[in-house]
Amino acid sequence: MWKQSLDAAGIRDPQLRRDYTAQRRLVARYRRSTYLAARLLLPPPVLPHVVAATAVMHHGDNLLDTGPKPQRIAAWASWEQQLRKALETGETDTPLIRTLLHTLTGHPRLRPALEEYLSTADTDLDFKGFTTESDYQAYLDAYSLPAFRLIAVLLEPETDADRYRALCRTFIDGSQRLDFVNDLAEDLREGHLGIPTETLDRFSVTMADLTAGVQSASVGALVTHEVEAARRDLESARELPTLVAPQHRALLAAVIDIELLTASAALTRGAALLHGSARPPLTSTLRALRDARRRARSQG
Repeated sequence: MWKQSLDAAGIRDPQLRRDYTAQRRLVARYRRSTYLAARLLLPPPVLPHVVAATAVMHHGDNLLDTGPKPQRIAAWASWEQQLRKALETGETDTPLIRTLLHTLTGHPRLRPALEEYLSTADTDLDFKGFTTESDYQAYLDAYSLPAFRLIAVLLEPETDADRYRALCRTFIDGSQRLDFVNDLAEDLREGHLGIPTETLDRFSVTMADLTAGVQSASVGALVTHEVEAARRDLESARELPTLVAPQHRALLAAVIDIELLTASAALTRGAALLHGSARPPLTSTLRALRDARRRARSQG
């Protein structure tokens, strides 16, 4: 099926086929359920390009998040320089960037999205948590939305681009907020949270409470508040698939469904998120993918 996707996308050069295949392996390990959704639901000609954009996003995320800050600053600066040089010259020796350059030839709208991402992504280098909800919203605009747009722009409709972008932001607000609450345990180990301090104060929860790992009623109420806020945005984003071409609708609908399943799992886990993230049952995820595929076939 993957080789058929490469053929359908017109990727004939043996080196490029190896490059795209290497990115597919990385993306499949990064978030398997989302990759599986893309593989099952995207038209074959689009799949390799979505994989390439996802790989760029994931690689940047790793550079920005991994290691001491001086190491992260140096790694990101080197990567940004490589990308900008490749965009200027059209040449590179890096497999990941080769796939990106090739994808850009068929999807020119990716270039301005990539430029926007590169102009603000280093915001994540200074991430130490948020004081207010406004700080969180600014982070969405500077980092989360531009990163998501690397993929979303490949499915962007010819019309209603402004509405599409607005709904992408609504979706990523829900998805990012859900990630932050679901990753409480991991973020606590790293010494920072994605839940604003003012929200902790509203529920009379302190960092010391969270670090202690006590599953109190206050922590449970905090988790419920954050997950429900995420769910509202994800539900509001259900219009997003209706804006894109019919062949792209099933994927976006499935991604939203999977995020909502994750939200339900996080809500069930509650304060126990202090000790590990929640995942939806595999059977539920597979059912969501099956239903999306059936809808796509009935509409296509």
